Amino acid sequence: MYQGIAASRGIGIGSICLIVEHELKYDAVKITDVEAEKNRFQKAVARFTETTAAMAEDIRKRIGPKEAEILEGHLVMISDPTMSGEMEKMIATGQCAEASVEAVCDMFIGMFSKMDDDMMRQRASDISDIKTSLLKILLGVEDIDISKVAPGTILVARDLTPSMTSQIVKENVAGIITEIGGKTSHSAILARALEIPAVLSVPGITALVRDKDTAIVDGTEGDIYINPEGDVLTKYIRKREEFIRKQEELKHFLGKPTLTADGKKLDLFCNIGTPKDARKAIECDGEGIGLFRSEFLFMDNNHLPTEDEQFEAYKEAVEIMKGRTVIIRTLDIGGDKDIPYLHMQKEDNPFLGFRAVRYCLGNPDTYQLQLRAILRASAFGKVKIMLPLVTCVEEIRSVRKMVTEIKADFDTRKIAYDPAIEIGCMIETASASLIADLLAKEADFFSIGTNDLTQYTMSVDRGNANVAYLYSAFQPSVLRSIRHIIECGNAAGIPVGMCGEAAADPLMIPLLISFGLEEYSVNPVLVLTARCIISKWTRAEADALAEKVMSLTTEAEIVDALKAAAKD
Repeated sequence: MYQGIAASRGIGIGSICLIVEHELKYDAVKITDVEAEKNRFQKAVARFTETTAAMAEDIRKRIGPKEAEILEGHLVMISDPTMSGEMEKMIATGQCAEASVEAVCDMFIGMFSKMDDDMMRQRASDISDIKTSLLKILLGVEDIDISKVAPGTILVARDLTPSMTSQIVKENVAGIITEIGGKTSHSAILARALEIPAVLSVPGITALVRDKDTAIVDGTEGDIYINPEGDVLTKYIRKREEFIRKQEELKHFLGKPTLTADGKKLDLFCNIGTPKDARKAIECDGEGIGLFRSEFLFMDNNHLPTEDEQFEAYKEAVEIMKGRTVIIRTLDIGGDKDIPYLHMQKEDNPFLGFRAVRYCLGNPDTYQLQLRAILRASAFGKVKIMLPLVTCVEEIRSVRKMVTEIKADFDTRKIAYDPAIEIGCMIETASASLIADLLAKEADFFSIGTNDLTQYTMSVDRGNANVAYLYSAFQPSVLRSIRHIIECGNAAGIPVGMCGEAAADPLMIPLLISFGLEEYSVNPVLVLTARCIISKWTRAEADALAEKVMSLTTEAEIVDALKAAAKD
């Protein structure tokens, strides 16, 4: 058995098709005819654009608009002067097209791959895909036609890029295994959309298998088996049948309220990054937006978005949600998220530096534009403002003062907004957790960001493989922190939600029910799964489990106890 990241749920059993990467070698010769080389480069870009646009349209028809946006993003990137323009500048200096493509792409890959945020690191994968595609066109290299694989195929590759994944015929591919990638990678997103089991980040797997080997892919647990014994195969055939039965069960939760087994109503919201993602939230039966990552509006631009540009984006999401709650997190920049046009100062320790609400308050002109845009959007639906990386009460008070001043200006100018708009904060630092009782007197609501809360509580750089074993929301200290935050919020009578990955974790959900969490914000594709799990637990059952778990002393003991108590 080999293990990796469980990226797309389900059991796949089939025959391996090994996708071998081509060596993209070239001679970096000095170019004498610059115009001819530019023309060769432009023809390659034109072919890339044509091919990618066709694949995006095919995905749009077969899978959906959300998934098509991945490849459409590639088209936006290659058309951006900061990318293609830089490549042409290098060609103008006498560099060949291949060397220019590689150098510029590698620069961007290096920048994004250092970021800690999964979605930002995915940009590195996007650019790597663009680089590979352009180099193949320039070098005349042809790929395996993935669309022609036989039914029951398990695809094995170092990485399954969006351009590869777009060729997949769902009926023919039983599973996906890769050496790299994570739960938020595009290969994972597309695999989930196609409902194909996938296990990613399996070290060295391409060297361990051959074409036609039999493989089992457990995309729920992250396990794979190569040429399994008969008893293992029989076991997983049964597991596959059971998984299919459970997926059918999930359909019964469409259009239903989110209720515990004893009838307690909870809110089940979605996390989004762009206004268009709100449509996916609706499609997946989300009850609102618990986290709108507004930084993507800034990162997807080559200039600071104007107040009107931001307003239109927020308004679009709010109108799509048709009166459902939309919680907009203000600009969460800094740390691992850099925006070149903001010219942010390099820091020795950016995760403890000038980021998120600290940056916003330090740049009031930029922040006011965003707050004004959010306030204007609030006239079109139920909008809430959420502040990232809060560490002290002064930060909330400072933002409230700014909002009050903007409201006064809007009143004078007869600009519509929601006068009762709520201002809440993310609880994702040790400081915020320790003073949650004080923050609850200042904020209208809490949202627990478990990704950063775990990182800061455990003092762990989750990108550092040497300490990654410590990065778990099931660490006793993190669980105690979560419970304390919820207790403080409930005691103050303010809503408490969770927008981190833990909100959708099947093992975590009964603990959160016991702690008193009333709002769960998850990836849209996990809405029905979370609703189903919530429906299986009464508060009394959850309390009994929590009492047992909170008496345990290690992460391993806690996870084992939760797995033993998990309900089918």
